[in-house]
Amino acid sequence: MKNLLSALIVGLVSVVAGAAEPIKVLIVDGQNNHNWKVTTPILKKILEETKLFTVDVATSPQGKSEKPVVFRPKFSDYQVVVSNYNGQAWPKETQADFVKFVTDGGGFVAVHAADNSFPEWPEYNVMIGVGGWGGRNEKSGPYIRFREGKFVLDTTKGNGGSHGAFAPFVVETRDAEHPITKGLPEKWMHAGDELYDRLRGPAKNVTVLATAFADPKKGGSGENEPMLMVIPYEKGRVFHTTLGHSDVSMKCAGFQVTFARGVEWAATGKVTQAVPADFPTAEKVSARP
Repeated sequence: MKNLLSALIVGLVSVVAGAAEPIKVLIVDGQNNHNWKVTTPILKKILEETKLFTVDVATSPQGKSEKPVVFRPKFSDYQVVVSNYNGQAWPKETQADFVKFVTDGGGFVAVHAADNSFPEWPEYNVMIGVGGWGGRNEKSGPYIRFREGKFVLDTTKGNGGSHGAFAPFVVETRDAEHPITKGLPEKWMHAGDELYDRLRGPAKNVTVLATAFADPKKGGSGENEPMLMVIPYEKGRVFHTTLGHSDVSMKCAGFQVTFARGVEWAATGKVTQAVPADFPTAEKVSARP
């Protein structure tokens, strides 16, 4: 009986210890038309402060060359990859590694300009759903539009990717039951950011969690544009946030909470993080130090 009790205790301790294992995250950066040297440390800090994650950073060689960048992180060592990368194409071997990682169940999170990357990489564009710039146009796929209370695909001709003036704007929750957005306000004020609009791509199996109105008075499209999206890819889960242009944007409590919850969901399919008291309201931005 004593041995049985000891075995049960050891088993219980093992289960508890296993449950407490942090989620392994890899952030990739090194090239970006945005200041990744400032924003990557913020992304890392956001995740580490939750005590749920351990975070490594893989930085590609900097400076573009005619040859593909030499860059081959071991994605399979992690549960989720966060991209803060917008630059030249990865080598074919690295692309294949990444596709296998997500196909086999790895999580992927694309942050802001990461959806500008790799316009010629078909699998990547399916993963992110829609993207911008890089020569994207109607051949890349449709726009996602919010019409009469539902999302539809718009195949109108036009370039993919633009934004109006850097400014605060209201984010509106469109799926209140998804683990990432469950418990968030119906509307919340996001700190200054580039409000990406006119993104287009394969748009396969995209669930839009939140939108923002791209005000034409500020140079926007006049549409309710997707801000937070999730996309299944084989056995993997993808969270795509168009938010996060700069340190100002990333210090918004709304960005930080949705980002951390998105990373957890991409890795595990669940969200255990509560909505904090300092989450923004519809009227007021909430910035963190």
